[in-house]
Amino acid sequence: MGRQRGGRAARTADGGPVAGVYPIDTGTCELTEDHLNPHGWVLKVNGVESSHIDLSDPTHLDFEYMRWIAELVASHWGTDQRVRALHLGGGACSLARHLAARYPDARQVVVELDGKLAELVREWFDLPRAPLLRLRVGEARAVTETLTESSRDLIVRDVFAGNTTPAPLTTTEFTGHVRRVLAPGGIYAVNCGDTRDLVLARREAATIGSVFPHTTIIADPAMLKGRRYGNIVIAGSDVPIGDDPALVRTLLGGGVPAHVWDDRQVRTFAGAARALRDADSGS
Repeated sequence: MGRQRGGRAARTADGGPVAGVYPIDTGTCELTEDHLNPHGWVLKVNGVESSHIDLSDPTHLDFEYMRWIAELVASHWGTDQRVRALHLGGGACSLARHLAARYPDARQVVVELDGKLAELVREWFDLPRAPLLRLRVGEARAVTETLTESSRDLIVRDVFAGNTTPAPLTTTEFTGHVRRVLAPGGIYAVNCGDTRDLVLARREAATIGSVFPHTTIIADPAMLKGRRYGNIVIAGSDVPIGDDPALVRTLLGGGVPAHVWDDRQVRTFAGAARALRDADSGS
């Protein structure tokens, strides 16, 4: 594996991606082979593991939090429905690629800040073309604020600068924009990365709960008990979500068993935590 230079992604003779370090607009990304899966690739962005892609199976999700979101979506919409999805944060478009395979009539937009990364991902991986999947280069909040009311069914926030979500994407004001863009019955799901103290997760739960009447949390028990750093999926909607017994059984049976908390449990978890505001982040 070497450092790749130039404007285009290196490709093998049969058109496959080539492992290496590639310059992007925000620094570098590194593409490495998954030695446990002959068809798998891992993408790191500025040294942080960002995405996993299985070229032979678009429905395969290696990152557990993505699988949790996908199963929440599957519990809410049938595969014959035309889900309109907005992904804030692109990476390798793993979740969007999964949903495109599961929902053939879906219309998806992935917002990615780094234009060069979006270009490389489009070249490397077998991504559906527009209008099924469009890659839009831009800042997630700025794009969200321009979107038409009730124009999306699903909004997924998975944006990180290093290992932290930019503060302007966590606030009550931003979440209000998300709710405006969501159609009735839609879902807003966020990937919250937090430390063992769970301070951010509690404040994110309070924030989403202040905007949406129904919430759910999906995470593994160790994370919920504050035993390690990891990912917590927090979701909000104007209708009940996460209350499907089949979803609970499915998530308990995964490689990393996860618990599903209902709205009451989420609000108990948030407790007295203050909702995040633009004034806190200087937005």
